[in-house]
Amino acid sequence: MRSVTTSEEESATILKEKIKTEPTVDKKTIKIYKEHQQALNDALSDYFKKAIASGDIVGAGVSIVKGDSIVISSGFGKKSAGLSDKVNGETVFRLGSLSKGFAGVLAAKLKSEGVLDWSDKVNDYIPEFQLGDSINTNKITLANILSQTSGTPYHSYTNLVEAGLSLTEIAKRFKDVTPISEPGELYSYQNAMFALSGEVMEKSTNQDIRTLLNTKFFKPLGMNTISMDYETLGRNKNVALPHVRSRKGWRTSRLNDHYYNALAAGGINASALDMGKWMRLLLGRRPEIMNKSALDQAFKPFIEIKGRSKYYQRWSGHLSSYYGFGWRIHKFQENDEEKTMLHHGGSVNNYRNEIAVYPDADLGICVLLNSNSRLAQTVIPDLYKIINEVFNGDHSETATEHPIQVTSASH
Repeated sequence: MRSVTTSEEESATILKEKIKTEPTVDKKTIKIYKEHQQALNDALSDYFKKAIASGDIVGAGVSIVKGDSIVISSGFGKKSAGLSDKVNGETVFRLGSLSKGFAGVLAAKLKSEGVLDWSDKVNDYIPEFQLGDSINTNKITLANILSQTSGTPYHSYTNLVEAGLSLTEIAKRFKDVTPISEPGELYSYQNAMFALSGEVMEKSTNQDIRTLLNTKFFKPLGMNTISMDYETLGRNKNVALPHVRSRKGWRTSRLNDHYYNALAAGGINASALDMGKWMRLLLGRRPEIMNKSALDQAFKPFIEIKGRSKYYQRWSGHLSSYYGFGWRIHKFQENDEEKTMLHHGGSVNNYRNEIAVYPDADLGICVLLNSNSRLAQTVIPDLYKIINEVFNGDHSETATEHPIQVTSASH
């Protein structure tokens, strides 16, 4: 019977074959990569030092992915304003609504596996769910709740999520809500309704959403600091604590247990390093875990977000915004070309976070803040500009032909 453990001879053979099949990277390419990485780290250090010195933020976890490389996975500032402990690449933050992006991609993966479909009716999985009359209820699909188009008034029952009610109980209460539109016709942002997507995924697989996320994404991606409950977060020693602003500056506040009952909407905790690994998948760099065609299902514009009042609609070059499944899809103009950005913000327990993926540039940016700072409204375009200056400016001889594969840098 063959031993389960790979022998030393087998390991050596595997390593030799891997070296043969992997493209060689010349010294010049490595040198350019390291120069880019150092220049970017210096520029980000300057940017966040200024933000900290001006009192805009307390601490930040930052990851930058370019191609197949996590170029930056680092921390700036403090985990707590009253202490000296500094944020690093493995410091954990609460993600808030960045969790919706995980739920949307998970649903897309389950669809690709034939487990569920966007047209599945919510009340087929949650019989106690009702919104409006039976005719209206029967029209509401998984696609509607993932795309914020169920016809529910803005932020319906977010207060019940924060009060800690179970999703089963919240689902029953939607019968008392009057719809504001037909399903699929109007964008209206939700937490409670969106979180029901997790219940649909659980009923269709007989596995809860925590198990699904762990087995399909977090473990295969090596996202080792991620958690999805209050107790694990509380036991972690490397956590950036939340802050509120007072007359004397930032004051540390307590962690709370809000949204762990509505995991798909806002109950995930992660570090910058974890988010770098996640963005590699979002850029299609982990096809063995999820292929590009399946990923793209989550990123298709489903409904336009109209108006010009949102902070992201004021970003330079912005043309239009849409909501897909747990993701905002922005169209913007750059150098006379229309380009795409996949984006979401997150706010919970006085944390404030932003993630943006630029498929055209093979680029991902994630910033995690342990304060509800206004900097979050501009940090994505700010960093996008800095990154372009580093990779396309004085430091660039372009090192994209043979991207160097790394899993982390500058912890």
